[in-house]
Formats: sequence, structure tokens, C-alpha cells
Amino acid sequence: MSAALHLDPATLLAILAMAAATAATRLVGLVLPARALAHPRLAAMLAAVPPAVLAALIAPTVLATGVAETAAAVLAGLAALRLPLLAVVAIGVAAAAGLRAMGL
Repeated sequence: MSAALHLDPATLLAILAMAAATAATRLVGLVLPARALAHPRLAAMLAAVPPAVLAALIAPTVLATGVAETAAAVLAGLAALRLPLLAVVAIGVAAAAGLRAMGL
């Protein structure tokens, strides 16, 4: 088997766990009655799940790569506080490319 096709068991487990979390949040709407979903605490909890899953996907790459990627992620995170998604992605990509070109 080539190295490109090798998948670490821990990575596979993480991918499957994130897929299960995503599927579970989608199925909640089918299982819980509408009045339960209207509860503010449950609504706040469910609203926090997608950003938490996204952070779980991004954090290992941001923290385990180089300074350029970490700095680009911080810049993109700050941009995300004020700008639309497309601008945030463009800033993150441009920052990573620029910082890598500078040798960081």
C-alpha cells in the first residue's frame, strides 16, 4: 500500500467521531419535538456544535504545523469576527502564502 493511501487508526477514529457528531446534530431535529427545540439553552447548545466541530478539525493543523500556518489561522480568526466567510478564507490563504514566502 502506498504512503498516500495509509490512514492512521487514530485519524480514522477522529473522522468517524466527527461524522457521528455531525449526523447526531442533524437528527436531533427529527427526534425532538419542535417545542423542545425552542428552549433557549438547547438552541444555544445546538448553535455551538458546528463551530466546535470546525475548531476540532482545524486545531491540530494550526498547532502542529509551522509558524506561518499558526499566524495565518490567527489572522483569519480575527478577520472572522467582522468579515464574511469568503473574505476570511482569502485572508487566511494570502497570509499563509505570504508568511511562507517570507520564510516563517
